[in-house]
This record gives sequence, structure tokens and C-alpha cells, in this order.
Amino acid sequence: MIGLIIIGDEILSGRRQDKHLSKAIELLGERGMALSWARYVGDDPERITEEVRHALTSGDVVFSFGGIGATPDDCTRACAGQAAGRPLVLHPQARELILQRSQEMAEEAGQAFDPGAPDILQRLQMGFFPEGATILPNPYNRIPGFTLEGRVHFMPGFPVMAWPMMAWALDHLHRDLHGLGRKREKAIVVYGGIESLLTPLMVSIEARFAPVKVFSLPSVDHPVHGRHIELGVKGPAEMVEAAFEDLQAGLSQFGASTGPITVRN
Repeated sequence: MIGLIIIGDEILSGRRQDKHLSKAIELLGERGMALSWARYVGDDPERITEEVRHALTSGDVVFSFGGIGATPDDCTRACAGQAAGRPLVLHPQARELILQRSQEMAEEAGQAFDPGAPDILQRLQMGFFPEGATILPNPYNRIPGFTLEGRVHFMPGFPVMAWPMMAWALDHLHRDLHGLGRKREKAIVVYGGIESLLTPLMVSIEARFAPVKVFSLPSVDHPVHGRHIELGVKGPAEMVEAAFEDLQAGLSQFGASTGPITVRN
């Protein structure tokens, strides 16, 4: 399974709108993969540690967004170390990348580069990762994220950095998972449908066509279809067709009034 951890008080307070969830779904979908779960957590070290510990023990591929900078509220690196039971150490490759970027910034500003300057030492804090971590390349400014256990990835909260980093991890570390989440959805509009009356049919189809899932999306004021239910099945493409045929047959027995059929791959 693939999960997300999205970190930051600014997300929970509404000061910033989260864009990571929709983009992650897009990046996964482009590779025939699907998201299994997502969790939001504020800048609370105890809760972040709990979420990272769950990620490390779950066996899932997990992408964590946010909290790996060098300001006091950036506590994800320390929480990851605590969750993994490892000390934070300055990763040698991260150190070189951060110093290279810092020197470039000094040259661009026409200033002398001093690797021992307080601001440089502070910037190097971003290269302290749990012992044994590997770096996650950042094509935007080369200041890396990090990976634990080869499958739990920690990235900045900035989309311009995080999204290429996630794409890189998917293409270089998890190519074997490409295509495994590819599914099909097929649905039909049921006019005036009542979910409680349709539930036995839905349960029966899921029991007979597992792992196909049945979904029901009711609407009371649709501009075209008015009050209706979008009733459908989703799962492996080769099983969806048979399940949908049974769904249609069941609706026919109910005498349900139906409308357009939609297919999503």
C-alpha cells in the first residue's frame, strides 16, 4: 500500500490549502498506482513520531511532506529519528550538497563564502538525518530529503521541491510497483434510488466478486440528473465488467430507472 503524511499547523488552521494530496494521486495514477491512505498532522512532535513509527512498521511505501527545514517548528527529522530509534547525524553527501548550494548563493549575491559562518552552520542542520538514512534528491535546489528503510520518504513541504522528489522516488525506487494499482471504475446513474434498499445488492456483489468494491455517490440537486445515485463498481479491469453486469441485472429486478453509464480507468 501507499500512504501520505502531510505535516504542518498551517494546513490544519487553513492558512494554507493542501495541494499535496491531489498531486500525489495524480503522480501515482500516471504510473498505474493508487493511494491507500493519507493522514494530516500538525507540528506536534509526539503525533508526528507516532505517525512515522506507524509508517516504518506498516510495510507501506509512505511519502511525508513538510517539517524537514531548519526552523524551530521543523521537527520531522528529529521525530523520524526517535521513531526509528536512531540518532541524527550529518549525512556526508547531504553536507556536500548543502555547502555547494550555499556557495552558489553567496556567489550570486557577490559575497565571500565562509563554510563556518553561523547561517551556513544553521543551514547544515537540514542535513542531519536518522543514522542509516539515504538521501532523496531535490532537483530544485539540491538540498535533499531522506529515506528510511528504502520506502519511507521525507520531503519538504514546498510543492516545487516535493513533487519532483516524489516522482523521482516512484521512478527510481519503486518502479516494480508501477501498474499494480491500475483499476477500472464503471458506474450508472440510478434515478430516485434509495441507498438502504440497494445495500443488499451492493453487499452481494462485493461478496461474489472480491476484491471488486461497490460505491454509491448520492446527489440531491444535480443540475442535469436531479436527485440520483451514481452506483458503480471498481477494481481489477478483468473483474469489473462481470460485476457491473450483475449490478445492472440487480437494478433491473428492482425496476430502477437508470441513466448514463460512465467508465474511468
